[in-house]
Amino acid sequence: KIVKAGDKDLDGQLDFEEFVHYLQDHEKKLRLVFKSLDKKNDGRIDAQEIVQSLRDLGVKISEQQAEKILKSMDKNGTMTIDWNEWRDYHLLHPVENIPEIILYWKHSTIFDVGENLTVPDEFTVEERQTGMWWRHLVAGGGAGAVSRTCTAPLDRLKVLMQVHASRSNNMCIIGGFTQMIREGGTRSLWRGNGINVLKIAPESAIKFMAYEQIKRFIGTDQEMLRIHERLLAGSLAGAIAQSSIYPMEVLKTRMALRKTGQYSGMLDCAKNILSKEGMAAFYKGYIPNMLGIIPYAGIDLAVYETLKNAWLQRYAVNSADPGVFVLLACGTISSTCGQLASYPLALVRTRMQAQASVEGAPEVTMRGLFKHILKTEGAFGLYRGLAPNFMKVIPAVSISYVVYENLKMTLGVQSR
Repeated sequence: KIVKAGDKDLDGQLDFEEFVHYLQDHEKKLRLVFKSLDKKNDGRIDAQEIVQSLRDLGVKISEQQAEKILKSMDKNGTMTIDWNEWRDYHLLHPVENIPEIILYWKHSTIFDVGENLTVPDEFTVEERQTGMWWRHLVAGGGAGAVSRTCTAPLDRLKVLMQVHASRSNNMCIIGGFTQMIREGGTRSLWRGNGINVLKIAPESAIKFMAYEQIKRFIGTDQEMLRIHERLLAGSLAGAIAQSSIYPMEVLKTRMALRKTGQYSGMLDCAKNILSKEGMAAFYKGYIPNMLGIIPYAGIDLAVYETLKNAWLQRYAVNSADPGVFVLLACGTISSTCGQLASYPLALVRTRMQAQASVEGAPEVTMRGLFKHILKTEGAFGLYRGLAPNFMKVIPAVSISYVVYENLKMTLGVQSR
């Protein structure tokens, strides 16, 4: 990394002039990091300042761990680090910026697995001023659109299993696909995908704007929120965004469940629902949907932070850069845990959204539906459609990541 950073004539080695230039350049960056860590402006960094700085960036460490970090740099035994000790320790270490490493973790939570309930991304002041934030959001939206389209057949199968599968109609994955193709051909596998992709942009934009306003309302002067603040702000922003686009959620479910020739398109479906069932039909399943946001976002964030901190404490010896595989694994596991916790609520929401499209189905409340499922199908009934839902997580995350990285390059977003 040092050779790459300093090698101006690209001959694969550093001559003396290039080495001096690298050191001068690196020293400037180190001076900026030192100043940002030196909260008391006394020219020295102590253990408390290290704890506080990392906490501001969303990483919790104990004072004992901070003292260990100090001891590795402290040459004169004062248990503080002055500028010379800081510079000498880091001069030949190519990591330039601690906040950048932490933000690398933060920006990896943008993966879209079709259940867009995750806590929104956080952006630095610099990213907001330079307009990098909207490029991240556009790249994330584009990645979400591609990954949702690629995994749409599994998503439609999940919705069909949630609504129609029961003890008497035990729909399996191959049987479900065969049934869909027989009823409407291969194209029918993508029913409901159009509106599912269409709702990414308004939902992401509303969630991001609401998150920024809630952060101001919380009144924190930190650039990065602490975990419980992120959860509160993220859940509220998610609730606001979901409330704004909820009719599109109902439309997506109805479009996925429609039979061949039932509606000519999205607008026809919306007109049909409005004339037959009234405006209230567009908010069916709203309560279980809102209740599902808290366990999903909470568990997703808690598992992600736990895995991240465990990796940093155990493996971040020579480098705190986690690499692609670790980020993908953390994102996939945390998202899967979040989905598992909120799945019964998602199933009840989908059944409520679909009520009028199932002939002869009585109008039931959320509580009534829970009781009915438990009575007729047992606890297993609350997890119908879980297999195709989990089958799409790894391809969705992988496709999201590849498209996201390529779109970032196209849009000129610096890769972290």
